[in-house]
Amino acid sequence: MKNLKTIAIALVLTLGTITTKAQDKKINTSKSQVEWVGKKVTGEHSGVISFKEGVLNFKSGKLTGGSFTVDMTSIEVTDLKAGEGKEKLEGHLKATDFFGTDAHKEATLVFTSVKATGGNKYAVIANLTIKGITKPVTFDLTVAKNSATTEFKVDRTKYGIEYNSGSIFDGLGDKVIYDDFELTVNLQF
Repeated sequence: MKNLKTIAIALVLTLGTITTKAQDKKINTSKSQVEWVGKKVTGEHSGVISFKEGVLNFKSGKLTGGSFTVDMTSIEVTDLKAGEGKEKLEGHLKATDFFGTDAHKEATLVFTSVKATGGNKYAVIANLTIKGITKPVTFDLTVAKNSATTEFKVDRTKYGIEYNSGSIFDGLGDKVIYDDFELTVNLQF
């Protein structure tokens, strides 16, 4: 009888260890992407940026963390056609007065806090680094079996991107570009 109790305890401890095991899910960088929208007084532009790498961390099936690297040199404009301003805008976004991709080829996002908010939804606080400047961002992340999605806004001026910012410069009129840009992130793993 004593051996049976010992075996039962060992089995419970073993199964408990298995169910609380940490798991990292690497994203599929060819299927995951960041969509962006930047708005100005006279309209907006949109596009995509590719991931270099990324991982979500889970423990007992619950999200506990994550980190991502985006290839800023991959920034692409999708609302303009080649020969109709696409190349010019992409070049400007890669220039030093925007993302400065010659010197800052990557942007990173590292989760610092994850809180379950019900079902498959999480409130996330993360450090976003753009142009070597790190600032906190918050967003809600929805996780499914093999995917995760979120939408949030980033104030570009916090990262030294001040070009035609109405909050920095006076007298820009209809040349103002709004400080916030919108990101829609689709992760596949």
